[in-house]
Parts: sequence; structure tokens; C-alpha cells
Amino acid sequence: MINPTEFREVVSGRQQGLRASLLRILLQCLEAPYAFLIALRNMSYDHGLCKIETVDTPVISVGNLTLGGTGKTPLVQWLAQWFQDRSSRVALVSRGYKAAPGSLNDEARELAEKLGRIPHIQNRNRVQAAREAICGHQSQVILLDDGFQHRRLDRDLDIVLIDALEPYGFDHIFPRGMLRESLSSLCRADAIGLSRADAISAHQRTTIRNRIQALAPHAVWFETVHQPRQLLRHQAPSNNLTWLRNRSVAAFCGLGNPSGFQHTLATCGCQITAFHALPDHYAYTEQNLQTLATSLAQTPTVDAVLCTCKDLVKINRSELAGIPLYALDIGMQFVHGQNDLEACLQPILKLQHSAAA
Repeated sequence: MINPTEFREVVSGRQQGLRASLLRILLQCLEAPYAFLIALRNMSYDHGLCKIETVDTPVISVGNLTLGGTGKTPLVQWLAQWFQDRSSRVALVSRGYKAAPGSLNDEARELAEKLGRIPHIQNRNRVQAAREAICGHQSQVILLDDGFQHRRLDRDLDIVLIDALEPYGFDHIFPRGMLRESLSSLCRADAIGLSRADAISAHQRTTIRNRIQALAPHAVWFETVHQPRQLLRHQAPSNNLTWLRNRSVAAFCGLGNPSGFQHTLATCGCQITAFHALPDHYAYTEQNLQTLATSLAQTPTVDAVLCTCKDLVKINRSELAGIPLYALDIGMQFVHGQNDLEACLQPILKLQHSAAA
């Protein structure tokens, strides 16, 4: 059984040797039938063989083309705030991946803490969830989280995020690579954003943009960076980012792309003495927290332990191994194309008023 970290190393080509080479051959054999099924599914929607359902209010989808994290949560938060600031009633709709029955998953709990009372309906049936948001909460705008591959619910705006650190999913569809579907599917997108744009050079950003715009020439292009804001602690006062400068820290996260969190940490001026990458949506238990604490206790001279907000909402502790535990609160900042994206959002405001009328 291959773990998620090793899987990424294998499909990226970073792991060498006979075993890795054989695994890549095996995974490439499995890629073709999976890619065929995805293409067949998309063709069925494109030609009306599968029904696309509409709801009575505008829908904005935020999604990605690759497995793992691309930084959608800060963008969803920004979009929700943008519409709230314009007196729109917003609701979030998502599948609820790895949510326990009757409860929200980690991403929803993180957004609930940051966005307050905005309804978040989690249901595998996204059409039903959207209608529940409209009927039960009188929502005027639906934000469909992780919705690019969910073709059944019609949308008025399709936003796709691409991670600057792994923009093309290693140019292979799962399981040989990290792509959920072919790069050519980007032609469906109305707006495409490059997240963590500060992690690469200006030349690399231009190269990515040129390749993506050749696939989706009509899509609006924008670029964002992850902006650390403060240090949050469970049932304890928060701390300023300046506290981190020149301090020695250990860190861990359960994310789809842990290298993105590592990059953001590096911008805070701290020295990372140990880093533990855990599987995405990691289910923390007393046992594995104790194992993590034991490992951290063996790391010398650590001033703090850092994780993501998505991790902290599941841990609910202020310390690990007697060391202060903080979550790095991360927002989003545009470095290119904010006005262009907002120009795409303005018609949604008009649509919601027409729906209300």
C-alpha cells in the first residue's frame, strides 16, 4: 500500500529506483481507462445525455483540476465576504468529503469560524443542497465549493484555481498523475486563478499563464498569494505574526499539498526544525496525537508548534507535548487580476436581483 506522500513522490518523478519506475508503469496502465471514463462522462454532459439542473438563484463554482489542495478555502472566504459586503445573502454548498454523519467536515468548520452564520449545506446531492439553501435560508448567491467536476448543477460562473507549485498535476490524469481530468477541460472555466503565485518566478508565472490561456483563451486570469494574518490558539488569545520571527518551530498539517503550507510558513521568518506531512483531511485521535506529541518532544528547542486552521478545528488543544500549539490563519491577497475577477462577479449581483423580482 502506497501512502499519499510516497504517491506524490512517485508520480512527480522525484522518487527514483526500480520500485518507483515499476509503480509508474502500473499507474500509467490504469490512467487510460480512468481518463476514458472521465472523458465519456464529460461528453455525456456536453451533449445533453446527462441532465444539468438549474436552481432559482445564481451559482458560482470554485474548483480545481488537480487532486490535493490548491488554496480554494481562502478564495471561497473572499468571495463570501465580497457578496456579504454588498448585502447579498450567501450560502456555501459542498459535498462534505469525509464528514461524520450529522456533522460538518474540517473545511466547513474552518469556514464557519471565519464566516460566522453563513449557511453551509453539505450534501453529496449538490442540487438538493442548493435548493435547501434557497428555500431554507433565502440565499441569493450559492458558492459551490470544489464544484468544477460536479457537472450536474448548472452554474453562472466557473472559477478554477491552479497551484503555482504543481500547476499541471505532473501532466498525467490520476492515478498516474494528479489531474482529475484533462487539462483541455479548462475550456469550461470562466475565470482561472494562479494561487501561491509568489512561490515561483515572474518568468514561470508567465509561462504557466501562456499555456493555460492557450487552453482557455476566453477565461479571465488572476493571481493570488496566501497572506498569513495571525496565530490562532484554541481557547486562548491569538498572537501577532511578528512573534514568529527568528523563532524555532515544529509544524504539521493534514493537507492535499503540504508543500504549499511549508512555503507559507517560510514567509513568516521562523526556523522550521521539524515538519510532519499527514494525509489530507486527517482524522486526529488521542492515539495519533500522542504519537505526534512524542515525536515533537524529541525536537530540541522548539518555541511553538504550528498547524493549519483546518487541523486546529479537529484537535481543539492549546498545547502539544507541553509546547504552545498555534494555527496559522491564512488569507488571500490578489497580485494580479482582481478587477477582472470582480467584473465577472458584478453580473451575478444583477442576476440575483432579477431572481428576487
